[in-house]
Amino acid sequence: MRRIRVIPTLLIQNGGLVKGKNFKNHQYVGDPINSVRIFNEKEVDELAIIDISATKQRKVPNIIQIAEIASEAFMPLSYGGGITNLEQADQIFFNGIEKVILNYSAVNNPVLITQIANKYGNQSVVASMDVKKNWSGKTSVYTGCGNENTKKNPVQFARECESRGAGEILLTSVDREGTYMGYDIILIREICNAVSVPVIANGGAGGINHFKEAIANGASAVAAGNMFIYQRPRNAVLISYLNQQEINSLRI
Repeated sequence: MRRIRVIPTLLIQNGGLVKGKNFKNHQYVGDPINSVRIFNEKEVDELAIIDISATKQRKVPNIIQIAEIASEAFMPLSYGGGITNLEQADQIFFNGIEKVILNYSAVNNPVLITQIANKYGNQSVVASMDVKKNWSGKTSVYTGCGNENTKKNPVQFARECESRGAGEILLTSVDREGTYMGYDIILIREICNAVSVPVIANGGAGGINHFKEAIANGASAVAAGNMFIYQRPRNAVLISYLNQQEINSLRI
């Protein structure tokens, strides 16, 4: 039986840990270092760190903060935000990150996917796809924290990223993100059927049943943010993770 990875996603904005809904209205919820230490204790499978202010503000990756986070983490880390060239990826890997996540550059500088994959292996580069529907229900890939419509078809873009060397796809539904309504299962199924690399479902998880639904429809891993940061229904900040019984129930 194969264990499914369950990945908390930590969003960083101007150095602090934030959470939002539909890629908007981000609220400060604490120090990312403290969150990493708590997730250490909970023995999480992997952490994804995404600096949402880096691309938006055209900032380079904060290597000092990345190194500090990596030095505290006892689990594999992936990092995304502001990566525009191979030299930046070199620095990130040198400071202890196992995978880099490319979103804006995957669209605007896709050769970078190939450069990183050729140097560090396909498993080291994750293509991040933020997908949103328009008023008619048509889906497109977005960048810039969900503000820039690339007009790219999600299935075609996923195949392009795979062909360029991406070893995984982080698939996020902008419309579901932070809602606790569950993943966009139709989208997950379409992308999983289109590519052979692992797909990480993200955006909308509110419970373990949502994880199981995504896995049943092809996801190789599941990611969540608000679900692991907030205690509902009042959304008090209380970091949590699955217990061992819940983790075992996700084995396939």
